[in-house]
Amino acid sequence: MFRRTTTILTAVTAGLLISLTLWGQAAPAQKQWKDRAEYDLFDAIVKAQDPNKRLELLNTWKSKYPQTDFKEQRNAYYIAVYQQLNRGADLLNFCKTEVLSANPQDMTCLYWVSVLTVSMANTAPDALDYGEKCAKAMLANLDAAFAPDKRPKEMTEEQFKRQRLGVEAQGHTTIGWVNMQRKNNEAAEAAFIQSLKAEPNAAQVSYWLGTVILAQRKIEKQAAALYHFARAASLTGQGALPEAQRKQLEAYLTKVYTNYHGDSSGLAEIRAQAAKNPFPPEGFKIESKEEIELKRAEEFRKANPMMALWMTIRKELTGPEGEKYFAEHVKDAELPAGVPEVTKFKGKLVSHKPAANPKELLVAISDATTPEVTLKLETPLKGKAEPGTEIAFAGIATSFTKDPFNLVFETEPSKIEGWPAQAAAPAKKAAPVKKPAAPVKKAAPKK
Repeated sequence: MFRRTTTILTAVTAGLLISLTLWGQAAPAQKQWKDRAEYDLFDAIVKAQDPNKRLELLNTWKSKYPQTDFKEQRNAYYIAVYQQLNRGADLLNFCKTEVLSANPQDMTCLYWVSVLTVSMANTAPDALDYGEKCAKAMLANLDAAFAPDKRPKEMTEEQFKRQRLGVEAQGHTTIGWVNMQRKNNEAAEAAFIQSLKAEPNAAQVSYWLGTVILAQRKIEKQAAALYHFARAASLTGQGALPEAQRKQLEAYLTKVYTNYHGDSSGLAEIRAQAAKNPFPPEGFKIESKEEIELKRAEEFRKANPMMALWMTIRKELTGPEGEKYFAEHVKDAELPAGVPEVTKFKGKLVSHKPAANPKELLVAISDATTPEVTLKLETPLKGKAEPGTEIAFAGIATSFTKDPFNLVFETEPSKIEGWPAQAAAPAKKAAPVKKPAAPVKKAAPKK
């Protein structure tokens, strides 16, 4: 997303420039000017205020005196004037052809080639190879170049140490950037980490580190990539990105974080943490939205195993492989099954038919009104039930439809719970028993 925008003028490390030795001052005895005209030419270069005029005089000096005892001083002026004029291509070419061809260990030019490889963003293979070569040579020569006896008298030990760390950081940055262009993302990651260890307040390097980690497409590294983006977006002061780029990165960070985590919760805390530390703490983790969903699903399963089992079955049956799932896992199976704590599904009665002694029930499980299950019985239930009655059931799945979703079970009354007991019909009153009439006494015969 971003390209290094620091100009070669502001990127200069002054302590790396070779000290200039003037006529009659601290020049070693063996170094001599060819003649007074050479010295006068040099003196004019020193006094020139216009960098273009100074470059013109340098070219004259080089033309008239190609061989000189003061070639190092002349090279240093060339490097300085190319910096002033912001002529990076000329500076890089000068270092390559005039300096490093003669002295491959020249730290000033190794440094500038390293800087310019990145800032000029020349991704031609030969440019990448040469930039990496110079960066590695510079790193290999650090101990010699920054030996205690090489510290300038005007520099404190702390300043000398800081300068070494800056050069070290630049070397690793160049190696990381080169490998990033080659899409060698793991090598780039390792180099950028070393760069940040030397110079932690480098927001651009933190951004590049996040980029090459993200490009590896390893789920276990996604949190680290987001952390480094947060660092780059949150760092202020020295080493921070320009404000416009920082705002652009903030928007990008929010987008990728939300895509990964599911929302922006926790991002402010991560940014505050990243602003203080260039690397995430041990065990740093950001939960992905998939992990959060699995965690919630597990909590739901523990709290309501029956509903979790039903939602799983429904999700599979309504998915793109629904018919296959039904044929392999559901058809002719006694359900529920596979979850010991779930022996029956529970739902609300939507309707039944016929109106009395039904042989078919429509039942809602996910909510109270949407029919999802059809229960078919060979032996009818007795009586009737009102819509909304809670029904628990088990049965054998025989068929299903996706839209509208409905799973058909064959079952029997003994596998259904919740069907209301039907009141017995009132007994008919027995007809009153008539008492037989008392026998009529016969009259006694007359005597």
